[in-house]
Amino acid sequence: MENPIYIALSRQDALRRQMDIVAHNVANMNTAGFKAQRMLFLEHLEKPTRQDDRMSFVTDFGTLRNIDAGPLQVTDNPLDLALRGEGYFAVETLNGPRYTRAGGFQLNADRELVDKNGLPVLNDQDQRIVIPEGAARITVQGDGQIETELGPVARLKVVTFADQQRMQELGAGLYSTEQEEVPVAAPQVTQGAIEGSNVQPVLEMTAMIDVLRAYQSTQRMLDSEHERQRTAIRQLGRVQ
Repeated sequence: MENPIYIALSRQDALRRQMDIVAHNVANMNTAGFKAQRMLFLEHLEKPTRQDDRMSFVTDFGTLRNIDAGPLQVTDNPLDLALRGEGYFAVETLNGPRYTRAGGFQLNADRELVDKNGLPVLNDQDQRIVIPEGAARITVQGDGQIETELGPVARLKVVTFADQQRMQELGAGLYSTEQEEVPVAAPQVTQGAIEGSNVQPVLEMTAMIDVLRAYQSTQRMLDSEHERQRTAIRQLGRVQ
């Protein structure tokens, strides 16, 4: 008798988590290099207690990341770098390399190239990139080669992975993965620009409205089912 309620509640629980994903996208619509996410759903069949019983629940399987490049935002800052094609910049952390497409870099007190979190950016030899003292003009070629008026400095490490959907989002524009790095043979680095978020605000607001309406519709069904059960109990109680 409670089966419709259980099924509806599973739907509402999945919708709640879907709303969290949409809200996360909206909150990051202006975050450099952010990739929008979508939730994946699966049908979960409960093991029947009787041969003719079959209960189908809603369960969220995971999320799918939109890996399309975001729009380029021109800043004219020589330390702002954007990847037009595939790949990720690599940065050094205490837990090993992490990966990002947010190329808003800067120099720290030691003249090391670091990201917005202060993490050192790595070159193709897995070393920190240090800009020589006295260098005033920094040029980054399309292939990631960094040069100053004093000469070549290093080449940016740009890598990709066999399955980007398996990369784990850590926040602050960083990703981690246990997959083997695949060097990008011909990276496309643009200096003086950063990659914006690929979130499309209109689509996210539409998705938010759809989720809200689906949740409200399910709640109305729950209210109707609850009232049906109450009516049945009252009527059965009157039977002598």
